[in-house]
Amino acid sequence: MTGDTESEASWSSFFSWLKQRGLHGVDLITSDDHSGLVRAIRQHLQGVTWQRCQTHFLRNVLDATPKSIKDEVHQHVRALLNAPDPKTARLLLSQTLEYFEEKAPKAMRILETGFDDVTAVLSLPEKYRKRLRTTNSVERLNEEIRRRERVIRIFPNRQSVIRLLGALLMEQDEKWASGRKYLNMEEYLSWRKNNNVSDNTKVTRIM
Repeated sequence: MTGDTESEASWSSFFSWLKQRGLHGVDLITSDDHSGLVRAIRQHLQGVTWQRCQTHFLRNVLDATPKSIKDEVHQHVRALLNAPDPKTARLLLSQTLEYFEEKAPKAMRILETGFDDVTAVLSLPEKYRKRLRTTNSVERLNEEIRRRERVIRIFPNRQSVIRLLGALLMEQDEKWASGRKYLNMEEYLSWRKNNNVSDNTKVTRIM
């Protein structure tokens, strides 16, 4: 499916299309804080956990931080995001807010407001957190798509877009399925079972 914009309507059409193709059992979606995307997620995938991309979030916090203390704020926020559990992360949040509230008030508002969404991944087994806390893998894939796209420059029609990008995505899917798995979900499924969560799980990353 192709779209002209990243509006809520476009994302809504995309999610509806995925569900028509059989998508179900989604547990977690990782994306940036694009308002239209987030609204579409909440409308079409109700009950799913939304993980705000930590890379984008950290950039937002630092953009609102005075240059003289950016390194210091970065260290504190990075430690918070790397916390071993939600309780520790919340303790570090409290300490960070108290320490920087006068030096970087705007950055601290962003940090406090986004805390729950950016640390949602801490509810998962540790093994899965690193690869599910950002959209980095999707962005790398998009870079490869753009590299191929730049060669053609102008597509004659939508079908030509689908043929090229479809071939590239099938190639990537084969690598993930037959080569070294990007995420082996066996331990996750066992964790879900032990926590009385229904099966057929999926996790998704979207830019």
